[in-house]
Amino acid sequence: MKAIRLRTEYLKDPVGIDVRQPRLLWNCEGGTTQTAYELRTECGGTEWESGKRSGPVMHHDLTELSLTSRDRVTWQIRLWDENDAPGEWSETAFFELGLLEENDWQASWIAGDYKAKRSEHYPVDCFRKRFAAESVKKARLYATACGMYTLQLNGQKVGGAVLTPGATDFTKRVQVQTYDVTELLRAGENDLTAELAGGWYKSYLLSDGRTARYGSETKLLLQLEITDANGTFTVIGTDSFWEWSNDGPIRFAENKSGERIDARMQPSYAGRAREVKHPVRRVASNTVPMTEHEQFSAKLMTTPSGKTVLDFGQNIAGFLSFDLTANAGDTLTLYFGELLENGEFTQRNIDPSKKHDKPFQKLEYTCEDGLNSYKTKFAIFGFQYVLVEASIPVQPELFAAVAVYSDMEDTLSFQSDHALLNQFVEATRWSTKNNSADVPTDCPTRERVGWTGDAQIFYNTAAYLFDYAAFGRKYIRDMVDSQHKNGSYTQCAPRCAMHRYMDVLDSSAGWADAGVLIPYRMWKRYGDDRILREHYASMRRYGDFLIRRCGKKALNVKRPKVPKELQKYLVMSGLSYGEWLEPKEAVDFDVKEIGTPHVEEATAYTAFMMRHLSEIARALGFAADAERFAAYEQGCTEAYRALVKTEAFSLDTDRQAKLVRPLYMDLLDEETAAYAKQRLLEALEHFGWRVGTGFLSTPFLLFVLQEIGLEHAYRLLENEQIPGWLAMPKNGATTIWENWEGTQEENPVSLDHYSKGAVCEWVFSEMCGVSVAGKNRFLIAPKPGGSIRSASLCYQSVYGEVVSAWERKEGQTVYAVSIPANTTAELVLSDGKKELSAGEYEFSVIE
Repeated sequence: MKAIRLRTEYLKDPVGIDVRQPRLLWNCEGGTTQTAYELRTECGGTEWESGKRSGPVMHHDLTELSLTSRDRVTWQIRLWDENDAPGEWSETAFFELGLLEENDWQASWIAGDYKAKRSEHYPVDCFRKRFAAESVKKARLYATACGMYTLQLNGQKVGGAVLTPGATDFTKRVQVQTYDVTELLRAGENDLTAELAGGWYKSYLLSDGRTARYGSETKLLLQLEITDANGTFTVIGTDSFWEWSNDGPIRFAENKSGERIDARMQPSYAGRAREVKHPVRRVASNTVPMTEHEQFSAKLMTTPSGKTVLDFGQNIAGFLSFDLTANAGDTLTLYFGELLENGEFTQRNIDPSKKHDKPFQKLEYTCEDGLNSYKTKFAIFGFQYVLVEASIPVQPELFAAVAVYSDMEDTLSFQSDHALLNQFVEATRWSTKNNSADVPTDCPTRERVGWTGDAQIFYNTAAYLFDYAAFGRKYIRDMVDSQHKNGSYTQCAPRCAMHRYMDVLDSSAGWADAGVLIPYRMWKRYGDDRILREHYASMRRYGDFLIRRCGKKALNVKRPKVPKELQKYLVMSGLSYGEWLEPKEAVDFDVKEIGTPHVEEATAYTAFMMRHLSEIARALGFAADAERFAAYEQGCTEAYRALVKTEAFSLDTDRQAKLVRPLYMDLLDEETAAYAKQRLLEALEHFGWRVGTGFLSTPFLLFVLQEIGLEHAYRLLENEQIPGWLAMPKNGATTIWENWEGTQEENPVSLDHYSKGAVCEWVFSEMCGVSVAGKNRFLIAPKPGGSIRSASLCYQSVYGEVVSAWERKEGQTVYAVSIPANTTAELVLSDGKKELSAGEYEFSVIE
């Protein structure tokens, strides 16, 4: 037996992490059961061996070493199998720590030599440092910014990451990237240059042109550390001696709006930087960087009005690269969008320009003489189509669209004999990529904000599609950073520059609850209770906030007619989004509804949260908290049961969400649940077996229908009419629509929201039947149905690669299952249950 897929803190050979006692993880290959492991490490010439340690765990928390800043640790694992036979040593993995202490930093924050105004936009700042190096044995460059930076060393780009340092609440922390630049340095003279734009620190975030809340003055912090062949250690850090100017080619840069480039210009570096302050924590991100990925070639179109458009065939988040020969002064203007209307390019569904006069998803480029090669440095766009206005002929082969997203490992493959379902899963995968920009965003166009509600309903689907552990863990820290003093989490994390009147929606049911639900789901998926321990105090504060809110009534709420002793458990105050974006044909939504409390949704989610908090507290040993939360779960559940028996909140409704939510959350007594199930089938019948839920309840819908009867779940899944999941690919979508109506809506909005793709959780866990059931443990319970004759899923879990496939043929269903080494599974088929150890299996069941 051999250890494979070695990871440190869920990352492959990370450089610059700041976890002093990191978790080392691995999978097993060969054999059936790991009975023991041995770890050996080397750091700075000092070796350490764990000795043989019994057990099947596939992780080790490295508490035995006293690690300090800059330490680089190499490590290997060997395993003993079920026969107590030792295997070979694994390949070598490594990790390196960044700068852990405040006094490690000798560099100073610097800014351009001008006084910036919050509402003004300036050309990109250009900084330069020239220095000599005798020889280079090792070199590390530590970098961060309040803004967005790019670096070059001797004319070569530093690192593969883009849009650095990423998105955080810059009043709480900034992320430091660590680069190994040994190969970029040379003996003799060296040039280190940096460009600095507004980025998430100052750029527009929402759709109305409001600037970010963090500050007006962008600033940069760099520290280059060089060790020469003689062991001499030299530090070169940013300070007031760095050269500066803002007369370079990038005249305007906003991470959503775009860039304005004059390639004829070059920075003079005629001025000097100013030393400034930014007294917040500098931390490693401990997550995957944003990087460039797939490239797409263009198909040239001429619209009915004669305009030139490039069609890249896939809706992506990214940028355009081009290489073209031109004369000095030739111009190229590019507009990026998701939609064609009547054959014409439009930004109507995403363009906020009617609210402000700044450019949006636009690149203006003035050529220099000769070859012009460019791709945006400080902006990405959501687009499939690019409108081109140029003073030179447009040759489509000179352009490429480049997808840009956080570098999460793809961990799932799915295939079935239903083409539209396959396309829907791929559209969901693409919307996940396009909305993974260091945080899980809602859309890559209009807002690009980390809405917490969207993130929590989609977490389980995302964690199938990608190795989501490091990415999700970073977002949890964003939510904790944004948590209010009263304990409420926010509707967006990191916080963005919303109108103040929207702050009252921060405690929205289903949105703020992400602060508990995402850590809980990460714990269940990855078996890592450290995330609970690290953030339990934060989650408990949220539980206290929910308890304090119970029983309070807003002035504009009519007190429901429930027994007096249950009134104290109802949630009748606090504004909320409610279900949000149910189909317009089903619900005549008025935006004014968010100005009132949503008693049903909020009471249901409070009970749901109390259940989760009680389980978390019990698992961590906080017995008193667990009892308190459990008591409120029971009280809120009883209050909810009384609430839905009142006329105002009756379950006699065609609103699917009002029926699905309590059934999924198990909030009803047996008699009322039976009624709600029957009423849900009637509501679906009245709506032509189309989807009628909004953001919050769409992930629940098929799970509930499956309990009523599997045929109902498949009937709804396979419906190809709008509103429905398969209507999207049927109407040409390559990503998931925000509204159910998509391009068929009179006023369409974003075509790239992942939230409605959360139904894929059911496809993966129920149709294909693969669930993580505990440490080193799976539940395999596939449920064939509908018109689908075959389906297969391969999932690279934290415990290894698991496969479940089925095919219906000749009166029987044939199942193929693969269980990874050192795990077990319970297999549940229609003819009974079986216990499986590692290996490959095939079963046939007569239909």
